[in-house]
Amino acid sequence: MTTQTPLTGAGLGLRREMLQQVLASSNQAIDFFEVAPENWLPYGGKLASQFKALTERYAFACHGLSLSIGSPDPLDISFVKQLKTFFKEHNIRLYSEHLSYCSAGGHLYDLMPIPFTEEAVNYVAERVRTVQDILEQPLILENVSYYAAPGQQMSELEFICEVLKQADCQLLLDVNNIYVNSVNHGYDAKAFLQALPTERVAYYHVAGHYQEAPDLLIDTHGADIPDPVWQLLQLAYQQHGVKPTLYERDFNIPDLSSLQSELAYIRTLQHQALAAIARQQVAL
Repeated sequence: MTTQTPLTGAGLGLRREMLQQVLASSNQAIDFFEVAPENWLPYGGKLASQFKALTERYAFACHGLSLSIGSPDPLDISFVKQLKTFFKEHNIRLYSEHLSYCSAGGHLYDLMPIPFTEEAVNYVAERVRTVQDILEQPLILENVSYYAAPGQQMSELEFICEVLKQADCQLLLDVNNIYVNSVNHGYDAKAFLQALPTERVAYYHVAGHYQEAPDLLIDTHGADIPDPVWQLLQLAYQQHGVKPTLYERDFNIPDLSSLQSELAYIRTLQHQALAAIARQQVAL
């Protein structure tokens, strides 16, 4: 599946508490927004109208929370059909989900790691293909942070690459998750990033985290982005190309102007990477 990304630049996760400020702003410093569709599907009335007004002004992506692609429970087909209607109504450009699961006989209220096994690869890939057939658009899977690897028979990298290949789907490359996992599980973050399939990368996530201990990082999306993650994002641009990049900030959210300054820095890194690529092409 050839990756086609109809977004550009630097985007921001839209929280409901930002809604009034964003609606009142004419600032074009945000290239696109990303939302969890589950946070908007249930609502009508004023909130739905306000959301519609924003989707008419800005490009949007959706990053889901409850598809539970690796769950032992059956796929919620009616939910997938609801998503399809929602995406068409709001011209949602991209839909991503977590390569994990959050339900097993009930909601688990967390993202649980899928065992890194061939059986799990086959199982997840079949479910992804079903979702893509219903939606009639690609499903983009995010590499997730995890703190245990039950039943592991293959590496995280091998697992991700095999799922992407068998499902013929795309990758949401979360730079912070690679860094967090590299510290927690003792691998080389740069080598991991470079080994991911470039042709599958649809867009990037970047965020901060919490350091519980020198060898334990917690993926919180509640802190500023540290230098090692910025450096890994720069490497991602060099290795896989400059693609839309979403700044995730879910807790301890600063004011909109501070968030926009982070987006401006992302765009600076993108422009620097594009300039470097252009110089290399001229040299050839």
